[in-house]
Amino acid sequence: MRNNRLLPAVFVSLLLILGSGAALSASEREGVDVGKNSVFTKFISAEQLEQSAAQQYHQLLGQARDKNALALPDHPQLRRLQGIARKIIPFAAAWNPRATQWRWEVNLLGSSQVNAFCMPGGKIAFYTGILDKLKLTDDEVAMVMGHEIAHALREHARERMGKNAATNIGTNLLSQVLGLGQLGQTVTHYGAQLLTLEFSREDESEADLVGMELAARAGFNPRAGISLWQKMATVNKNAPPQWLSTHPSSSTRIREIQDNLPKVEPLYQRARGR
Repeated sequence: MRNNRLLPAVFVSLLLILGSGAALSASEREGVDVGKNSVFTKFISAEQLEQSAAQQYHQLLGQARDKNALALPDHPQLRRLQGIARKIIPFAAAWNPRATQWRWEVNLLGSSQVNAFCMPGGKIAFYTGILDKLKLTDDEVAMVMGHEIAHALREHARERMGKNAATNIGTNLLSQVLGLGQLGQTVTHYGAQLLTLEFSREDESEADLVGMELAARAGFNPRAGISLWQKMATVNKNAPPQWLSTHPSSSTRIREIQDNLPKVEPLYQRARGR
């Protein structure tokens, strides 16, 4: 079990300095309000993490190709996904300027898994299971894609690794922070876990809202988030209660989406020219 010692006072002071002004007032922008990215992301190199993600992503594609499970460029569902991505991606940079440098990719993997992901650096993959089992509309696909892209834009993987690095810093805090030192090793150590990394409930809720806004700005109906999670609830009807899970329950997610619809529906109406 990890030793959850209290962080040194100097570390707390450093976080306060790095995180100053981290909150973003809802009055400063139109749309959902989730604040800025976590201060813990500052402890991990974005470049190294994105490089690690790209390597793992292409290894996964290679494995799928060997099994004839990688969709060919002319696959109708892959073209559909790429078309939806092309509409959403232009709005990504508003959430993370690094997105303009990412080499975005979208691929479709043949698998019964009800899953999709977007790794750091814009590496997107959908499994055929989520499309086939849920019979997703384009609006619902956009909600899923927006959610996964939001994880990458909000740097949730980088945040998780930053927290792990911070916990391990201990008495070598200043030397490692000021000179980076062993912090780069965190990317190597935890980078191999990117495909299995679990996010917190807060991360998932945040990705729901940011993803919904991205999709709305791209002209997809944000109310599709409700029908999406109703479908997910049916598929996951044997899932554990929320207090036993790292993910919010479907009912909680639907309620949060409903509460935030007034913030994004005007963006959708504007995108549709209404």
